[in-house]
Amino acid sequence: MAEARKQITVKGICKSFQNQEQSLQVLQDVTLDVNENEFLVILGPGQCGKTVLLNILAGLESADSGTVEFANGTPKYGEIGFVFQRYALFPWKTVLQNVEMHHKFQRVPKKERREQAMHFIRLVGLDGFENAYPAQLSGGMKQRVGIARAYATRSNIILMDEPFGALDAQTRYQMQDEILKIRSAEKTTVIFVTNNIEEAVTLGDRILLMSNKPSSIVREYVPELPRPRQNTDRAFMDLRNVIAQDMDLAL
Repeated sequence: MAEARKQITVKGICKSFQNQEQSLQVLQDVTLDVNENEFLVILGPGQCGKTVLLNILAGLESADSGTVEFANGTPKYGEIGFVFQRYALFPWKTVLQNVEMHHKFQRVPKKERREQAMHFIRLVGLDGFENAYPAQLSGGMKQRVGIARAYATRSNIILMDEPFGALDAQTRYQMQDEILKIRSAEKTTVIFVTNNIEEAVTLGDRILLMSNKPSSIVREYVPELPRPRQNTDRAFMDLRNVIAQDMDLAL
């Protein structure tokens, strides 16, 4: 089997935040590789710095030290797709207008950008809702719009920051299935952040476990589980239990 091609190399990332009283170190010597076209899950407890790490990868924040190297050169601002924890939609714009926003900023002709936006709207199962406004959508539907908008950038890297954390359990399971279907149709590298162990095992080609602050990568798991994965299978439960024990030790 051919060796996986590294798309992102992260070396020794450190990040602290300063307030009036003290300096809080969030990330400490975070080092990892991201392979091309893999679904990488970054798992860790709440407030451990997972979002900060994604923001650094996206160029939204700078590290105090360390490097982030991209195999194809550093993307320009807005060239990485990002699905946020909160829906982050423009409430005064329709589904179609939200999804086509990147191409509008890029001055893509209206007909072309709308055709591309509709492709991704159909891909996330929102065909027929393209003229609806966010206030008319459920939480799951709003996050589908965010996913469509991220993929519509045509970036080969998609960052997802706990995108299903605010959803009820049933909708969360549905969205996990949907994101795997979308990824099958659109081959991209996905870096997915979560604090949910079962979600990590369901989705990840590879899982990296982060410790509590100051956070670093403490474990790596490569689930040898066939897809689609069932959370009632013995191998699934065994891996979930191993990660849970390791996560307790990492706190």
